[in-house]
Amino acid sequence: GVAAEFGGQVIAIGENNLFLALFLTMITCLVLGMGIPTIPNYIITSSLAAPILLKLGVPLIISHMFVFYFGIMADLTPPVALAAFAAAPIARENGLKISIQALRVAVAGFVVPYMAVYSPALMLQGFDSWSISAVLAVVYIVFKALVAITLWGAGMTGFLITRINAFERIYVVLAAALLVAAIPMTDDIGFAATALFLVWHVLRSRRQAAAQAA
Repeated sequence: GVAAEFGGQVIAIGENNLFLALFLTMITCLVLGMGIPTIPNYIITSSLAAPILLKLGVPLIISHMFVFYFGIMADLTPPVALAAFAAAPIARENGLKISIQALRVAVAGFVVPYMAVYSPALMLQGFDSWSISAVLAVVYIVFKALVAITLWGAGMTGFLITRINAFERIYVVLAAALLVAAIPMTDDIGFAATALFLVWHVLRSRRQAAAQAA
């Protein structure tokens, strides 16, 4: 009865805070998916976690893909990280160390399911019929997702064109977070912050290259 009880608590939380409910569901799927092959992974996460999101109003396909996505991400999430430990003998390295590094590289991808929930157009949902406006909505959200993933990856790894410092890493992560929310105002602020950072970063990288050449 633990699954039903937990689901009820998450639904109660989600009535007031959908993001928190999504986060708790993500943690649940990461735990449920540890060390489990793909097909059983989907069966378990879709039967236990997907109904939670359905009751919170998340579309059917998106709710299933959300839980399945994070169930699969358990393969590189410590402490189990089945894929990382399978790679450990090949790399002749500690499996936990590989999983931590893999998580650093892949953490940018954790933002995608959240964007799909807040912007269903990312998964071609929310349209009664295809039109120019629908196509533009899909193109826009895909572009926004690519920008957010790039920023998140730069913030986690500390590198874009050249190395970025701690303040810049925090800045780009916050800019990416603004792009996740499906609110026009946060999108505008996020794109403006991204443009400012890119101009600054390109100029700084060129100065560094000129200084090294000199």
